Amino acid sequence: MDGTILVADDDRTIRTVLTQALTRAGCKVHATSSLTTLMRWVAEGKGDVVISDVMMPDGNGLEMLPKIGQDRPDLPVIVISAQNTIMTAIQAAEAEAYDYLPKPFDLPDLMKRTARALESRGQAQRKSEPMDVPASDELPLVGKTAAMQELYRLVARVMNTDLPVMISGESGTGKSLIARAIHDFSDRRTLPFVTVTASDLSDLEGPARVLARVKGGTVLVDEITDIDEEVQARIVRMVDGLGEHVPRFMATSQTDLSQALDDGRLRHDLYYRLSGATIHVPSLRERVDDITLLTEHFMARSERDGTPNRWLSPNAEELFRAYSWPGNVRQLENAVRRLSLTSRADEITRIEVEAVLGNQPEMDPVLKGAQNEKLGGSVARHLRRYFDLHGAMLPPPGLYQRILREVELPLIEIALEATGGNQAKCADLLGINRNTLRKKITDLDISVTRRRKLM
Repeated sequence: MDGTILVADDDRTIRTVLTQALTRAGCKVHATSSLTTLMRWVAEGKGDVVISDVMMPDGNGLEMLPKIGQDRPDLPVIVISAQNTIMTAIQAAEAEAYDYLPKPFDLPDLMKRTARALESRGQAQRKSEPMDVPASDELPLVGKTAAMQELYRLVARVMNTDLPVMISGESGTGKSLIARAIHDFSDRRTLPFVTVTASDLSDLEGPARVLARVKGGTVLVDEITDIDEEVQARIVRMVDGLGEHVPRFMATSQTDLSQALDDGRLRHDLYYRLSGATIHVPSLRERVDDITLLTEHFMARSERDGTPNRWLSPNAEELFRAYSWPGNVRQLENAVRRLSLTSRADEITRIEVEAVLGNQPEMDPVLKGAQNEKLGGSVARHLRRYFDLHGAMLPPPGLYQRILREVELPLIEIALEATGGNQAKCADLLGINRNTLRKKITDLDISVTRRRKLM
């Protein structure tokens, strides 16, 4: 790489790491903990690329983007942030940052993005004024896991395109919230957002009434795979016959889309028209590390609504993480509200959580007929679906390590549970060195509890 990089971050360690890595790559680096200093460098014409944190001691990095765009329209800005809500990704996209990366970021990935930003020098980037947005806690789309950060980035990329969007995910994951966020922060935000169901399209005049209501805004078809084939054909004709004031189409589905196509519950021609971009909203089982963050979010919301300040005991939190949450975020929110109201003390006990959650429900297989599937087949099917859900785009870099972590984490947790938390027996069961096991327990942030072994 060849160029000068301006780094702004109040974390000295991050400044040091980035300075060393970029210098080794052949760049000159100016690093600061002050937005004021960064803006002075920009005004003086220094730098070919900016890497900036959002929350700085003397201001908000996102609020500086319009000024940078005005003074230096050809200067790419890469935003990095430890904030774990969708709002940061959306605001970065709205302000037309060159790129956005959540913390903790993958250093090789950031280096690649910086190299691409250097190659883009001289290409003017329009910067828009920051828009009025609701407070981030109005959108319960929070999460720090790789799955959620990937979701945020995908939402930010499709937000201001005209691509139709197909959103899949289990009940209670927030599919409609994702659709609403895409609309509310897009160029169509001042136009209507209309959700339609099969009943709205049950007669021949239904499509015309829908188009009259939406007026070029956004149409969300709710649970598209639950709509019968005749009505799906009517939607195809509606999309094909659009004239002026063309709306944006989005659709949601609880059903695996590949399976729905195979079973004939979703017409292929309708899928091709509505899947310009496909977004999978992960279940809570796919992002266990976000459960604590979401619980704290809903506890704080309940406190603002007038309930006492509550928190989960360690044993109660452990049960929250182990529960399968078939109702996902919606079920978690309802459980937290009930516990906040009924708990006898500020610290919520495991017994109180058990009373609210009841027995662990039986979970259906992800796809019918998969009960006897071998592990390799299940993994292959999951990976094909993962790639398919990205459409024409590739998944973010670092896939190999993410997949290994997905497999290693439950393997080690279950092996520890089976051996009653005895690390020597667990290492022997897994066939690895005890020191290797300890390192993996630390790296994967696995909680080890000694108990009676299961086998």
